[in-house]
Amino acid sequence: MFPVIKIIASSVTSLFFPQLCAGCSNDLSPGEQLLCISCNAQLPVTNFHMHASNPVEKIFWGRAPVTSAASLYYFSKNSVLQQLLHQFKYKGNKEIGRYLGNQMGEAFIQSNRFNKLDAVVALPLFPSKERKRGYNQAAVLCEGYSASSNTTFLRDVICRSVSTDTQTKKNRIERWRNMEGKFQVTKPELLVNKKVLLIDDVVTTGATLEACGHELLKVPGLQLNIATLAYTSS
Repeated sequence: MFPVIKIIASSVTSLFFPQLCAGCSNDLSPGEQLLCISCNAQLPVTNFHMHASNPVEKIFWGRAPVTSAASLYYFSKNSVLQQLLHQFKYKGNKEIGRYLGNQMGEAFIQSNRFNKLDAVVALPLFPSKERKRGYNQAAVLCEGYSASSNTTFLRDVICRSVSTDTQTKKNRIERWRNMEGKFQVTKPELLVNKKVLLIDDVVTTGATLEACGHELLKVPGLQLNIATLAYTSS
């Protein structure tokens, strides 16, 4: 009796308040969550997490002693992924971020290179930027990653101590100089001898992740790994 009532109630709700795909805004079919099958199929998986010496790891060669690094998706302009990231970062849609973080966790836990981590850590935003946005997008990704991979999310163990100019139009050297000395570990005792995964949304030159990683590596015995949702070469 009750299951039938639930099905009817769900059908009525869907009729008057249809759930829309975050990628294309079409109605979601029963069983679809956040994205329709078509938009899900358009997310270009890199499989970097399964392979050493992938393009993301090569970014940090000679720059930081990173154990493993990877991105889940390729980023390109005018793509479904760009649409999702725009809604997530600039339209306040945290549900998208948790969903994408969940996808990261489900994928990375299948790799021997990422399935024995002690904790995930979010690349911090400067406090004023986080207050303006309402949240740190990397922290939201960490929430999703933690939930699907059963990996501890250590919050607020590193902060951005100085605000920086936008990185968008800077080259790699300029980005590094802009970020140098801008991070500070606040709870080193939680990180000693830990295998840590530092998470952000997109990696291009890796300068921000590199600067944050160097600060984390000051903690005794810390092993640094890096993951981003997306990778772009430009």
